Amino acid sequence: MPKAELLDPQGKAVAAALTRTGKGAFSSVRVGKRFELTVDGPIDDATRAAVEEIANDILSNSVIEDVVGIHYPHEDA
Repeated sequence: MPKAELLDPQGKAVAAALTRTGKGAFSSVRVGKRFELTVDGPIDDATRAAVEEIANDILSNSVIEDVVGIHYPHEDA
């Protein structure tokens, strides 16, 4: 997601569209990006550490983005 202190023109455009269509009950909208990584095999501590490193160091630009969350869907159930 874009850092909170940065402008988000896409988010503002989506918020305006929601208001125009009568769905403007949201105080703000932020537009970001999402990556899905598929792991073959069990998810152990080493895999979790690698995923966190990849998310923070490779997939995001720490100057303008924050990593919001890392989810393991099979463990969320």
